[in-house]
Amino acid sequence: MSSRITTQWRPTLTSVIMLMMLAMLGMEVSYAADNADHDRARQAVEAGDVLPLRTILDRLDHEYPGQVMEVELDREKGEWVYEVKLLRKGGVLMKLKILARDGTILGSKEKPGKSHKPNDQGEPR
Repeated sequence: MSSRITTQWRPTLTSVIMLMMLAMLGMEVSYAADNADHDRARQAVEAGDVLPLRTILDRLDHEYPGQVMEVELDREKGEWVYEVKLLRKGGVLMKLKILARDGTILGSKEKPGKSHKPNDQGEPR
């Protein structure tokens, strides 16, 4: 009986093992891409094309206090742009686009936090 079960499950086990190997290979490719992005960003900072992230975050902290949730550095229309997501007081999520060369704020969007206050009829939203 043991060999019959093994024979029946062999294709399934082989598929699972192959999927796991592909997933691990995908993680390596993703890590390599992340590493290349990191190197590219570091080179831009060293070349003086981009302000260091610490400088950007220190400036933001004065005008837009909040908890930094995510930061990206991308090329948009030939310019380096930081995209910073902040969680602000009251649960407001704010997304800022900042010109990485000099810290100029290019734009911002706010998404209000979820409120648990009752509406005009006294019922929860």
